[in-house]
Amino acid sequence: MNSGVNLHGGPDADGVPRHDLSTNANACGPYPEALRALQSADARHYPDPTYTSLIIQVAAWHGVAPERILPAASGSEFIQRISTAVALQAGAAGAAVWQPAHAYGDYARAARAAGLEPADDPDRAALLWACDPSSPLGQPQPGLVELVAGLRPAQSLVLDLAYEPLRLQGELALDEDALDRVWRLHSPNKALGLTGVRAAYAIAPRGANAALLGRLRLLAPSWPLGAHGVALLQSWATLDAHAWLAGCRATLRGWKARQVAMLQSAGWRVEPGVANFFVAACTCPATAGGSLGMENLLVSLRRQGYKLRDCTSFGLPGRLRIAVAAPEVQDGLLAALAACGVVPQEAQL
Repeated sequence: MNSGVNLHGGPDADGVPRHDLSTNANACGPYPEALRALQSADARHYPDPTYTSLIIQVAAWHGVAPERILPAASGSEFIQRISTAVALQAGAAGAAVWQPAHAYGDYARAARAAGLEPADDPDRAALLWACDPSSPLGQPQPGLVELVAGLRPAQSLVLDLAYEPLRLQGELALDEDALDRVWRLHSPNKALGLTGVRAAYAIAPRGANAALLGRLRLLAPSWPLGAHGVALLQSWATLDAHAWLAGCRATLRGWKARQVAMLQSAGWRVEPGVANFFVAACTCPATAGGSLGMENLLVSLRRQGYKLRDCTSFGLPGRLRIAVAAPEVQDGLLAALAACGVVPQEAQL
């Protein structure tokens, strides 16, 4: 597991990029109704500390009992919380964690902080992670059905569904019975195009271990969600939001096909995927083999107003994660890449 610092896309010391393709936010966003709800949220007062109305709404949306819903300050906060809870449950005996080969760095960071040891074999782990579509590759997780089917009662598998609303092809391989065996983590700010609002929730498995569930509630800070987080989740758990998302996915499919074709025609290698982002590698000798070349490319693009995500921290050196963007942004990116000398000038549209 990567022992480096916490690395993310998005704004940096130079501020917000003019064209940020380093995060996986919905390029069709923000969702107008959620934006209006945020603007009218009552930030003068604490929200209900038990989040009763929100939990009832979210539970009804998913068709589960309200006691299975755990609000979280963000997806990352819940990742930290459940890692700590599993480690505390194990006590002096210790516990292990398993994650996919290429995964969100907070899984490993939370495990290290909690004292969980990495396991190569999921059968040895007390805590397991899955993400589908995955990050950074945006692909279905291989062997997910078999992984869930093989779970033992003492094991907890968290299925990170951050990108499920932005899946552009296919569907999740798990049926309802399988979903009821895992923890489901939802962080809809990416789908709604409002990543600056940190808000999430987890759905506990049916018949979840009562001691673990109780510990997770005790480990939660008071008011994990502020007024804006509540407003975001209330906007999310509605038919209107998901009708809007269906339209976004139709648009994003066309944009993605255009963006992938553009890069491939310029000599880039693009990994297959089903999400609103993908991993690509420049085959130009200046960047293909060395981190220095890649670093210089990213710095040059940043100066031109475009930010991409280096995949080295995901264990994929020499590759970039690129979010799907509107056609005019794609054209500007191609021109910026050409100015860096990593696509032929004649490849520009």
